[in-house]
Amino acid sequence: MRDLGAGFHYLLKGQRWVARHGKQYGFGLIPGLITLVLYVAALVALATWGEDFVSWATPFADDWSSPWQGLFRGFLTVVLFALALLLAVLTFTAVTLLIGQPFYENLSEKVDRDVSPDGTAPESGLPLWRELWISARDSLRIVVRAVLWAVLLFALGFIPVVGQTVIPVIGFFVTGFFLTEELTAVALQRRGVDLRARLTLLRSRKTLIWGFGTPLALAFVVPFVAVFLMPGAVAGATLMARELLGEETRDGEDESDESDEETVSGGLGT
Repeated sequence: MRDLGAGFHYLLKGQRWVARHGKQYGFGLIPGLITLVLYVAALVALATWGEDFVSWATPFADDWSSPWQGLFRGFLTVVLFALALLLAVLTFTAVTLLIGQPFYENLSEKVDRDVSPDGTAPESGLPLWRELWISARDSLRIVVRAVLWAVLLFALGFIPVVGQTVIPVIGFFVTGFFLTEELTAVALQRRGVDLRARLTLLRSRKTLIWGFGTPLALAFVVPFVAVFLMPGAVAGATLMARELLGEETRDGEDESDESDEETVSGGLGT
């Protein structure tokens, strides 16, 4: 239970960190806003043409009598939209991190320098295109795992009573784990920790990961909220990654925003 509380503490600590570093927070909002616009557009399109798509995909129901045709296709339309919404929640972090790779790398490095006893941050030494490729490849693997879990939990949701009580809770814990993997990947990938090693590391401290990721998963149900929490989530995940690797951390409360501004300019090459 102590790890559960510690995970939540890292989530709050990350939000406090970005609150003290306004420049980093502002830059960190940009990728989330871009992703939100793309996802909202996709969901609006699905809501507009989803029924037409279902009708096209079920020609065998054209000759069904009323009300069975309408009920059947209406049910499939609702299921399609629900699955799309679930997929949006599961993939929002991965897509936002991919779009915002340079922004979040810069933010994560600043957190490392802020709390590192020697004021330094680990560097991957890889060119940007290589980091983007690794991030995209690993994110796709995680999304596939998350989608398989989502389909399984969605099917189990039809079980009476259990499907409406226990399964949603399990779903948020599963989503929280995958969210945390994506967020800690920013700091861990920079340290040369590959996907398999990251998953092993996170599974060794599951309650810590759930304490961090499950509240975040609940908040991320509303993508608009996710946009504003993403920068702090990356900061908190970086701090937690340091604990997972046993790295020494000092209190970075007194760092000024002046160094933050210099880091943003330097990190983005401006």
